[in-house]
Amino acid sequence: MFFQSRDVSGLPVSKRNVGIVFQSYALFPNLTASQNIGYGLKNRRRDRGAIRKRVEELLELVGLQLMGPKYPAQLSGGQQQRVALARAMALSPDVLLLDEPLSALDAQVRILLRSEVRDLQRRLGVSTIMVTHDQEEALTMADRILVMDHGRIVQNGTPWDVYNKPVTPFVAAFLGSMNFIGSGVKEAAGVVRIGSISLQVPDGAAEGMSPGGQVMLAIRPEDVLVPPPGKSDRNTLCVRVGGLEFRGPHYRVTFHLPLGDAGPSKLEADFPTEMIRRLGIRQDMELTIRLPADRIRVYAL
Repeated sequence: MFFQSRDVSGLPVSKRNVGIVFQSYALFPNLTASQNIGYGLKNRRRDRGAIRKRVEELLELVGLQLMGPKYPAQLSGGQQQRVALARAMALSPDVLLLDEPLSALDAQVRILLRSEVRDLQRRLGVSTIMVTHDQEEALTMADRILVMDHGRIVQNGTPWDVYNKPVTPFVAAFLGSMNFIGSGVKEAAGVVRIGSISLQVPDGAAEGMSPGGQVMLAIRPEDVLVPPPGKSDRNTLCVRVGGLEFRGPHYRVTFHLPLGDAGPSKLEADFPTEMIRRLGIRQDMELTIRLPADRIRVYAL
């Protein structure tokens, strides 16, 4: 993605109009919050009145109006993060770079602040590049996600596209949970056989691959369904429940797939807690599940 219309490659770093928020925030411990925010403006010899006004605007923007006189050691992690953001925004940068800015915070504060950072970025309208290893941060905060594998971009798309249409097994496993089902063989267009079972897959899957080609199937836990009693199709399987893991609003249920000669394979599904109670799902019981063809991903081996 390109965020600047002019070439800055020949400029020294100090001359490029880029704001950076480091993972450790890198606030000056001997300066107050206000002094940290105004540091760049002071270095550029801005008028004292203009600096004070800009600092007050930014403190209000990040919700720290009363924290200006405090030193970093007197601020919480979340407050320090906001000061670091305000300092990066003080010079009205063309691009804002965020290097895992929430990773040092506890889970609850991180969830709260990621929406605040997103709202702040939208209000300011600054193009922002954020580095993160947190899947939820990427999905909830980004307009576009670039997934890198060994230093190479392997997929670039909207959060919806990257999550629902991962182009490689690496992307599929990196964002969210994914079941990978054995080594199969493409029988025909839209049909794959794994061991003793034959499954329908999207018609365009493994396009260009001749019948007999080796493939791997993948499906997300939330896409595994329990069909109504008496209803079945080609992707309906009778499985045994291997385990249940309570996760609050849902259970992660583990099944053992009957693949015959291909050997046992594990499949995980996320079912609402209410459904677990209603159907009486328990360990070692047999259950009929369905793998919707349009939710199965196919990768060539």
